[in-house]
Amino acid sequence: MSSSLQIKNLELYREDTRLLSIDEQIFGGDILTVMGPSGSGKSSFLNWLTGTLPSGFHSTGEAWLNDENVCSLPPHLRHIGVLYQDPLLFSHLSVAGNIAFAMPKGNKKQRQEKIEQALEQVGLAGMGKRHPDNLSGGQQARIALLRTLLSEPKAILLDEPFSKLDTQLRVDTRQLVFDQIRTFKLPAIMVTHDHSDAEAAGGKVIHLT
Repeated sequence: MSSSLQIKNLELYREDTRLLSIDEQIFGGDILTVMGPSGSGKSSFLNWLTGTLPSGFHSTGEAWLNDENVCSLPPHLRHIGVLYQDPLLFSHLSVAGNIAFAMPKGNKKQRQEKIEQALEQVGLAGMGKRHPDNLSGGQQARIALLRTLLSEPKAILLDEPFSKLDTQLRVDTRQLVFDQIRTFKLPAIMVTHDHSDAEAAGGKVIHLT
């Protein structure tokens, strides 16, 4: 089922300084890109959405995910997945263990089958027992993506997840991520410094100053 993420009349402040003002609705499969220099509030905007805004910041407005105002929910109940610059994989877990960590609890065999199918879909068939530290940067990025998707989020945030990849790997990984967002029909918000990311996303672009 397609999701919808609506940002209603958000005003975000650091101390007494207004950082940004956003009023947008993102439908499942669409990607809203937010661009701006360091300190413009891009990461703070994502922190607000995930419920992890640091002290010293305050806001007005609401975030509605489907028919629920998530602003009153703790971070772990918001069902918002995040892909960061670094894959943030656990070194003490296998590839399959990293993916399973974020998955909803259930039948162990079914979970394992789902992981194996997902690995195959992104060209990593048979790598479930591998150690993540022995994988390339591109492979680690795909594992991080699968861990986020199989956690069954209702929306996904992209915090410059392609910035540390070399040019061709960046293009390939970005295409894979965007394809999966559209396949799963997830509303997505991406913050980036790279105009090619915005062009590839193909959605609305907000420029912060």
